[in-house]
Formats: sequence, C-alpha cells, structure tokens
Amino acid sequence: QATTATATLTAGSLAFNSAPPVITFSTTLTGADQILTNPQALDISDATGSGAGWNVTATSTTLTAGANTLATTATTIPSTPTKACDASVTCTLATTGVTYPYTLPAASSAPAATKLYNATANTGIGKQTITPTWNLAVPGNALAGTYTSTWTLSLVSGP
Repeated sequence: QATTATATLTAGSLAFNSAPPVITFSTTLTGADQILTNPQALDISDATGSGAGWNVTATSTTLTAGANTLATTATTIPSTPTKACDASVTCTLATTGVTYPYTLPAASSAPAATKLYNATANTGIGKQTITPTWNLAVPGNALAGTYTSTWTLSLVSGP
C-alpha cells in the first residue's frame, strides 16, 4: 500500500523575538570623566530565509534631566557587537557591514535613524541574538540627576 506524506512550510517573518530591553546606566559622580557600559541583547528572527538581509536602525532623544543635558554624542557602541545563534536552533549568523565605533544619533527631537547593525545578504537567517555593548560618556562636570532619553530601535528588511 503506497502512502503520501506532505509538509507545508510557511515562511515566517522578520521580527524581534522579544522587545529590545531597556538600558539603564547608574553611577556616582566623582568630578572625573566616566564611561559607563551596559550590554543590550537584541533577539532577532529572520525565519523567511530569503537571504535579503536586515538592518537594526536606531535613533534617540538627548539624555536630559530637567534643563541639564549630556552631549548628543554621549552614547556609543565602541566595537562590533557579539552574536550567537539562539539555543537549540541552527542559524546563519549575521555578518555586519557597519563600521564601529557607532554613535547613537540624538537631538531634542530624535533625528533620522542610522544603521546600528545589519545582516548582509545571505546572512542573519534564523533566530539569533546580537548584543551591542553601549558606552555612555559622563563628563566630570555633569550635574547630578536622573537623565532620560527615548531610544527607538527598528528592524527592517534589506542590507
């Protein structure tokens, strides 16, 4: 008796597997310049397997505490983010064409977003985590306060 097997494979979509985590920096001011660091794991899924690549773009508002602000160039990624396939999956790790250090654009109204990371053509397929480590430059003459900024990260198709 002959039998037939079928498998329907539906392409997924490009998406963050979970919302990008909030970044928090904390320090005690000492009168000396400081560099604060914090990693941000970006869990990305490109299950389509199209090979078109993708971009993570970013922009932000200036870090402010009342009338006090930090420099619009205060937040950077000094070196290429780490990357790894998510647990128990096979992926084609993203190969980025972005040059580091990367400076997060900032202004009182968020300026145009720039590429924070990208997956060049035929890379970045499957589920993987890209982890940039953010640096925040705090000048020695910064005034105490809780500084806030709105960061917008987007994941879009294309290298």
